[in-house]
Amino acid sequence: MELFHLVVLVAAALCALVAGLLFAFAVVAMPGLEKLSDREFIRASQVMDRVIQDRQPLFVVVWLGSVVALLLALAMGFQQQDGVTSGLLIAAAALYLFGVQLPTARVHLPLNSEIQTVEVDAIGEAERKQARERFEARWNRSNQIRTAISIVTMLLLLVVLLRLPAT
Repeated sequence: MELFHLVVLVAAALCALVAGLLFAFAVVAMPGLEKLSDREFIRASQVMDRVIQDRQPLFVVVWLGSVVALLLALAMGFQQQDGVTSGLLIAAAALYLFGVQLPTARVHLPLNSEIQTVEVDAIGEAERKQARERFEARWNRSNQIRTAISIVTMLLLLVVLLRLPAT
């Protein structure tokens, strides 16, 4: 297997893992959390975010590794591939960077940081409801978009792999 094949395969696998995580949040985690009280919702969101932030170096490797592998595949593809394959790589990278990574930085991380500051036991029910309302709908809407785009990115990378000659 050529190095380029391997890099695209790794990028596709890491992007698939990210897509799976986002999909699981969209269809299981957040709909489950929706059924909790405001206090329980905020605490659960805080705990899950804290696990990702503090105790999951593998998450960071997958999340950042997907970006590195995709950009490496793009750079290598420019040098080695035809216009169609390069175009697919450009589309995959642009979608992933602007449709998954940028919303993470601009929407999800600030919302997660904000929810982390809520002291659920020190505030009243009205404040908990308000904190949840500032977080939940925007987080879910943006995550649904990230989920769809991450799946499309992974599919584009699979198309690139299918286009490559067998070695």
